[in-house]
Amino acid sequence: MNDKKKFDLMNIGVALAIGLIVSSMLLGWAYTSGKKEDDALKVTGSAKKRIKSDLVSWSADVSYRAPKLATAYDLLSENVPRVKKYLIEKGIKEEQITVSSISSTTLHGKDLNGNSTQEIIGYSLGQSVHVRSKDVDLVAKIARESTELIKQGILLDSNSPQYFYTKLGDLKIEMLGEAAKDARLRAEEIANATGSSIGTIRSARMGVMQITAADSTEVSDYGISDTSSIHKDLTAVVNANFAVY
Repeated sequence: MNDKKKFDLMNIGVALAIGLIVSSMLLGWAYTSGKKEDDALKVTGSAKKRIKSDLVSWSADVSYRAPKLATAYDLLSENVPRVKKYLIEKGIKEEQITVSSISSTTLHGKDLNGNSTQEIIGYSLGQSVHVRSKDVDLVAKIARESTELIKQGILLDSNSPQYFYTKLGDLKIEMLGEAAKDARLRAEEIANATGSSIGTIRSARMGVMQITAADSTEVSDYGISDTSSIHKDLTAVVNANFAVY
């Protein structure tokens, strides 16, 4: 092969090599640019607020047993008004008190094996006295002290009060906004640590609200709505997806 042909082949080889290098650089740049546009950072933001219940629901059951139906009825009719009077004297408004209809159960005797027989040995009658009030602290105190009525001879069974927060709808919007802000702050901290920048939010999904007793660590995938405590913690969660550059 003469010198001219060798020179031509060398030029062709160099040109091909340069072309491959340039093509690789262009493809790499395009891939990197496209990847940056597609990069996203998923973070979870949360916000917590301590709230105090502003509505309470409490009930107590009054019941009596007697061999005769009329006797049980007389005992119930005498003592339910005494319970209502006690509540009013303690500061509960009369319109906040409701009394249920009378429930009755026929009591049967039992044989030697403990099975019920057809013999009627008495009757059990009962009524529930229910209080619904915004004076949460007062009702909570009365519920604790209602055993005073037992000392007066009234057969009372006090149920646990239930506590609610009625402004939850308005507060949820505020809390979700705070959770979204927290999500962005978390995203910015992560991005700064890696030399990147956070762009616009691409998507956001609200997590379940958790309403737990104050300082509780209980969590549920389906959400919690505590009614056992006056003071509660409301926790809102937002799962956000941010663009990264």
